[in-house]
Amino acid sequence: MSVKFYDSELHVMKVLWERGDCSAKEISNLLNQQIGWNINTTYTVIKKCIAKGAIERYGKNFMCRALISEKQAQAYEITELSEKLFHGSKMQLFNALIDQKSLTEQEIADLKDLINKLE
Repeated sequence: MSVKFYDSELHVMKVLWERGDCSAKEISNLLNQQIGWNINTTYTVIKKCIAKGAIERYGKNFMCRALISEKQAQAYEITELSEKLFHGSKMQLFNALIDQKSLTEQEIADLKDLINKLE
């Protein structure tokens, strides 16, 4: 499933990805502490995510469950970015990341391991 998340929606989704199923009230309390959202803002964003098919609501306590995994969201965003800025080439995207020369020695070693596993 491909869904475009706005930053506000990602705040809600990240809570569900990190904590698993939560009540809307729990999400609201957490986001109030983290970014200062009030309950109405949180509930509005949750409803937008439900309308997109990204969250399922169940139970009496307005329990929320993510229907889209973090990995699915990442894959969608990577595809969008590569299409938008790199003519659909993930290789050009990867090269651009490497050209930033901001990788640590450990990250370089991890990338080498990852590439070796692909072979």
